[in-house]
Amino acid sequence: MDASVDTPPRRSFAFGLERLGLIGLAAPAITFALIVVMSALALWGLTRLRVDDSLSELFRTDTEEFRRYEEIDRRFPSSEYDVLVVVEGKDLLKKPQLEAFRRAIIDLQLADGVDGLISMLSARGKPDASGYPPPIVPDDLPDGPEYDAIIQQMRDNDIVKGKFLSPDGELALAVIALDRKAVAKEGAKAIIGGISKQLQEELAPVGLKSHLTGAPVMQLEIRNAVERDQIVYNGLGLLFGAAIAVIFFKRVSLMLLAALPPVLAVLWSLGLLGWLGFRLNLFLNVMTPLVMVMGFADSMQMVSAIRIRLREGDTKAQAVRFAVRVVGPACVLAHATALLSFLALLISQSGLIRTFGLAGALAVCISFVAVILVLPLLGLILVRKEETLARDRSPADRLMDGLGDIVGWIVDRVVHWPALTTLVALVAFAVCGWAYLQLEPRYRLADQVPDREQALGATGRIDEKLTGANPVHIMIEWKTGEGLFTPVPLEVIAKTHEILEKQAGLGNVWSLESLRRWL
Repeated sequence: MDASVDTPPRRSFAFGLERLGLIGLAAPAITFALIVVMSALALWGLTRLRVDDSLSELFRTDTEEFRRYEEIDRRFPSSEYDVLVVVEGKDLLKKPQLEAFRRAIIDLQLADGVDGLISMLSARGKPDASGYPPPIVPDDLPDGPEYDAIIQQMRDNDIVKGKFLSPDGELALAVIALDRKAVAKEGAKAIIGGISKQLQEELAPVGLKSHLTGAPVMQLEIRNAVERDQIVYNGLGLLFGAAIAVIFFKRVSLMLLAALPPVLAVLWSLGLLGWLGFRLNLFLNVMTPLVMVMGFADSMQMVSAIRIRLREGDTKAQAVRFAVRVVGPACVLAHATALLSFLALLISQSGLIRTFGLAGALAVCISFVAVILVLPLLGLILVRKEETLARDRSPADRLMDGLGDIVGWIVDRVVHWPALTTLVALVAFAVCGWAYLQLEPRYRLADQVPDREQALGATGRIDEKLTGANPVHIMIEWKTGEGLFTPVPLEVIAKTHEILEKQAGLGNVWSLESLRRWL
């Protein structure tokens, strides 16, 4: 082995951080104990990790618009606990189906966790002389022309039409307000599951379909997706990485040497996030695959360097030291680049992106430590009978040699035509930059909800058949001391209502003016 391999370079852009890998060679017992303790603490931290399904956190920014949203949410908090029930069927307004719909509504009003409910059956006629507004749909439904008259009256009702019943009479909407205390005690999963089950039992026998949407349902689906994707992403990442390592290295020991450091990197990263009080969301869920990819890339490079030196006849200690000194600086630079990218996100106005940037920066540091500290120690432990890997004992390595030939060919061309390579890179950068600038900024809540669940489909049906499931809230404040039902506030509300009715892109407008007109 060349002596220059053991001599550290005089000047290194890695600032000597790669020498952390030599700790495992100098003090293997202490390093092993440290790894065990860190892994135990990470497992403990993992149990403290929670899923953040708050919809408001998706839009949190340090802007006047978000502060206004928080003010509206504080004063009118019900919308975050509203479940929208979409019921569909071609015979929805026939008597058997309407009776089944009413039974389902009555059952839901008595269900656990339900604080209130409103639907087309809640509609009432105008007050009589005594001030009593009779229900449009009576308890005992008549037959024949009398039933048809009730249905027509309900379809013509200003509160019902276009809001709780589609113009074609094939889709009905019910809004359920959940009990906050019950949700906190029993959990949204149990309550929403119970609502869905009751609807199926009552509506399915008469050919009606029901779907749920609304903020609580979206939150539940986001939480389920985050928990499921954690298993899928990490499991598939580990499986693919291990498969690639086996294909190239052809030894279980070398496969474990390449796969274990990234696994520990993910474990330590999630454990640290748990200890620091981070909450998993759809953004942070993407971080663990990134950590695993970075860890696998570096560990594969390190193991490849170790294997190359073993084939040249080095001992495992010499091969590991070579990998640390030669490949280690490249690992430092790769992680430093990723670290700077994550740190750049800290200047974003979005709290969600800042949190992602901070968590990513911490995870990058953890990933580097896991690879540079753990892999050399594992190399000493896992590599056995290294003499059998020497070229004179195992001369054929077509896959690795073929890969080396391809890389060498590319490097030769780049070195031979540096100006042309630079020009091609600049052109590619310009083209990709131009394409990036053409992207239209868009951030919808629906984009964050799993597209194979019921909430997104139900929201689409509301958008198509009614006037949309994405409300715009207008808050009117006055500090003159006048009451709500005095002339001036009522006039302002009426004018605002009128302006919004003429605004393009808005469907139904609801306000106190709607009630005044109906009365």
